[in-house]
Amino acid sequence: MRNTTKILLIAGTSAMLAACGSGGGILGRERPDEMAVSRQAPLVVPPDFNLTPPAPGAPRPSEGSASEQALEVLFGGPAPRSSVETSALDRAGSAAPGIRSSIGDPQTNTVAKGRVTRDIIAAPEGDGPNSSTVIPG
Repeated sequence: MRNTTKILLIAGTSAMLAACGSGGGILGRERPDEMAVSRQAPLVVPPDFNLTPPAPGAPRPSEGSASEQALEVLFGGPAPRSSVETSALDRAGSAAPGIRSSIGDPQTNTVAKGRVTRDIIAAPEGDGPNSSTVIPG
């Protein structure tokens, strides 16, 4: 009788503890990712009803994705070019239209970078005993 009571007590305790697992309840439910939720733009009635409807799947012209809107708010769109940048672009001119196809041409002159460039590329990474810096001067 005493062993039966102990077995029933252990079985009852283990059954109650098994109910405390993560199988359900408030803690085990799936929640939406609050960072992935974006606000929908309100519906607006256009003032001109003769507009053509947009193509299916095309983005709305008045708004972009959430990341584009964030970039616009943070940085304010493209900045105007400075006078130095404009001057450099004017001096550089424009590239020939077929420049990409003439890169592999045998008549194209290239500059041999030499041993120094190979040494820099083959140098070990990090601040090890093999790395050194020379300041010319």
